[in-house]
Amino acid sequence: MKAQLKLGIPKGSLEEATIALFERAGWKIRKHVRNYFPDINDPELTARLCRVQEIPEYIQNGILDVALTGKDWLEERGVSYGGKDGDAPVVVISDLVYSKVSNRKARWVLAVAGDSPYQSAEDLKGKRISTELVGVSRHYFEEKGVPVQINYSWGATEAKVVEGLADAIVEVTETETTIRAHGLRVIDEVMASNTVLIANRAVWNDPESRHKIEQIDLLLQGALRAESLVCLKMNAPTSRLEEILSLLPALNSPTVASLKDPAWVSLETVVDTHVVRDLIPQLHDLGAEGILEYSLNKVI
Repeated sequence: MKAQLKLGIPKGSLEEATIALFERAGWKIRKHVRNYFPDINDPELTARLCRVQEIPEYIQNGILDVALTGKDWLEERGVSYGGKDGDAPVVVISDLVYSKVSNRKARWVLAVAGDSPYQSAEDLKGKRISTELVGVSRHYFEEKGVPVQINYSWGATEAKVVEGLADAIVEVTETETTIRAHGLRVIDEVMASNTVLIANRAVWNDPESRHKIEQIDLLLQGALRAESLVCLKMNAPTSRLEEILSLLPALNSPTVASLKDPAWVSLETVVDTHVVRDLIPQLHDLGAEGILEYSLNKVI
């Protein structure tokens, strides 16, 4: 029996989105109420839930073999990482652009009270900054030559300015909704981040383990790609075929199949979800019938 790879699943805000992504990719992860070791339907994997902030060090130290974490926490923890052919102890396999909201990157932003006089980082000289991302924030202000007092935030960071505990915050956001709800405004972006699939270098260098990790990457990427695509299937009149084909984008080209009645053909194609609302009425106007739209689990 093959050795099991130790898979790290980020616990917290990305937890449910990650488990849902793995399910679409073909792995069912079932959590237990009283422990951090969920079941996974793959005898070649064991899963464990870990704080996303700690995952880079667990990969570096070999406690985990492969895991998902944020680029921000790789930078914050000071873990040495590189590409697939590097020699750093942690290898970044690929970007996985997803979040608890949708396929978007997270942003660490510098925010101040809405009615404060501060308009830029330079205006915060000598002020108090509250954040969970201390190392990255310190580097940001040092690059700008702005001396500030950076304090670690144990949570509820947006409230620190409201409570008078800080003059500004560096906080992660996707939509800025929570930041605005606390009466804050963003004056700069400190860094952009997204989820990445990472592995321990020694594990990655083992051919058998690498093959399994590449399988995980392939299927996760396929599941993410499928989120923004749908399949359309329809019957189309042969007399209007060229007009209909001119409307149909596809990964390669639409599939056209003959039907028993030579006056009709069957068409199938994959399109972006954002065009479907306008595309289907256009297809209908050109005589297409029996138009079916269905979602996809993976697109490889």
